[in-house]
Amino acid sequence: MSSSSQPAGAPTSAPHPFDLHGRTAIVTGASSGIGAEIARALGAAGCDVVLVGRSADRLTAAADEVAATGAAQLAVAADLREDDAPRQVIEAAIERFGRLDVLVHSAGIYAQASLTDTSDEMFDGQWAINVRAPFRLTRAARPHLTRGASIVFVSSMSGRVGSPDDCAYCASKGAVELMVKALATELAPAGIRVNAVAPGNVHTPINAELITPELEKEIVATTPAGRVGEVADISPAVVYLASDASSYVYGASLAVDGGFTAQ
Repeated sequence: MSSSSQPAGAPTSAPHPFDLHGRTAIVTGASSGIGAEIARALGAAGCDVVLVGRSADRLTAAADEVAATGAAQLAVAADLREDDAPRQVIEAAIERFGRLDVLVHSAGIYAQASLTDTSDEMFDGQWAINVRAPFRLTRAARPHLTRGASIVFVSSMSGRVGSPDDCAYCASKGAVELMVKALATELAPAGIRVNAVAPGNVHTPINAELITPELEKEIVATTPAGRVGEVADISPAVVYLASDASSYVYGASLAVDGGFTAQ
């Protein structure tokens, strides 16, 4: 008997609860920032990943990062605001991998403006991407999601606490928080879990110009963790919610904000 062989009757080791081998995930907003890191982390956990984003060039670069983990991947360039985009994304995923186990809604936009400076277009634009798009994609994905599937929304601490000049964004993320709870109760009987991750202030390309040195000092001073978050702080929470480790978690919104909303 070789030294690597197990004795007869020895128990086999159970799969790690965070192991996602054999599963397929769709990640929106995957061309950069939080979405790209989520896609990479899911790939590192063994998941096949369908990356969705508007920029084909950036999406290709993000897909290469997933491929470097050894995971299979597919890049789908799509604008989720378009009427036919949800169908196209889901069909591409099923055609390539034949199944869908995880759906991560990471695509989002942020526009800061006071009440009087927030135009209808600014308000509607954030609603279209942050609320309507994930709703429509979830609806399109539903026929392909079976027992054990997981849907994860990337919400925000702005869905929990208000801040000046953020009315439109806070409204959209507040809607996400309640949509998660509603969908969780609706889909739980089918064994489909719906949850959210609610990041705090995080360094991403979308806010690189917004977080000035002065603002960063203010964030650090008002965040119990004493720092601004990084995209790598968010992705492990998504992997957890996508995995069997969270099999009894339904309708939760996991704050990953350095303790900001705990105050």
